[in-house]
Amino acid sequence: MINSTLNPGATKSFARKTAPRFLLALAMTGLIGLTGCGSKGERQYPTTSTDGAGRTNPAPDPNAKRDTIFGEDGLSIFGGGSDNKNQGGIGVNSFLWRASLDTISFMPLVSADPFGGVIITDWYQDPKAPGERFKLTVYILDKSLRADGVKVAAFRQIKGEGNSWTDAAVEPDTGTKIENAILVRARQLRISTIESDGQK
Repeated sequence: MINSTLNPGATKSFARKTAPRFLLALAMTGLIGLTGCGSKGERQYPTTSTDGAGRTNPAPDPNAKRDTIFGEDGLSIFGGGSDNKNQGGIGVNSFLWRASLDTISFMPLVSADPFGGVIITDWYQDPKAPGERFKLTVYILDKSLRADGVKVAAFRQIKGEGNSWTDAAVEPDTGTKIENAILVRARQLRISTIESDGQK
């Protein structure tokens, strides 16, 4: 320790020399910390979903082949592309996102995550079929407008004795029909956007 009463000049000289070094070290420490916090990992899609009965179901495999109106390998609509200028600040393709919301707008929503690309509905009961109800989970899997960029998981329950709901099988093509309806709506939105851009 420097004794300031014996040598005040030495104390001032010491402070002038060490202060810039201390501030530089402090700034570097903060910069390293911010760099570590700012890294982004790959998007992690949910691996499971839970239905109203508490049953856990595996999420769709984005790499799995499936039947669509465009074939099992999918098709890039209007050349595909990420449509970055139309993303609107969301993490998935904006046309697929808007088309999904439009297509299932008759069902009550539980959650909609535009960055993860997951839409979950609540149970919906068709007035024409009071003994059954459905819910959906929609996964948007790509930033490009592709036929294989959307996947729908459907759940069904039927009313039993004592007005209790029990899980029931869903028609195998239910999810595919909804996916195709979403793709048709996405195509309409894309055409509308191209036409409006052309008129400007």
